[in-house]
Amino acid sequence: MDQVDRKIIAALRENGRATYADLGRSVGLSASSVHERVGKLEAAGVITGYHAMVDPNTVGLGVTALVGIHPTDTATEDDVAAALGALDEVESCYAVAGDEAFVVKVRVATVDDLEKTLGRLRRIPGVGRTNTTVVLSTRFEGRPNNAGLDEGRNGNA
Repeated sequence: MDQVDRKIIAALRENGRATYADLGRSVGLSASSVHERVGKLEAAGVITGYHAMVDPNTVGLGVTALVGIHPTDTATEDDVAAALGALDEVESCYAVAGDEAFVVKVRVATVDDLEKTLGRLRRIPGVGRTNTTVVLSTRFEGRPNNAGLDEGRNGNA
């Protein structure tokens, strides 16, 4: 992956709907050259997909919580992670260092739904206890981190 590929990735992280012509203009290549490079980045697993970013409140998911998962002594992390992944309410799952094995981001419609989800989380074999932090507001989320990808940042020239 060269610097041009890094610029393409940075541009796509800013706007995943950019056309190949738009990308080409931003990196100084033809649309067909950018198309070929993007295809290679996808085939190599660098670009893993495209998705729409949706405001959770507008689709009825007004409650967000971060839940720490404390495992039991006999827990198998892969089994716990698979069970967490089976719950629609769990949007993200991070394996972390510390007392907790995982921190998951949960989105639900109401606090009552959060209580029900926490009950389901606690019934997963291998989950000893949970520690929940309810998000009051989101200042920013899901922003692209192009550190190291864009020449204009971090002093890279």
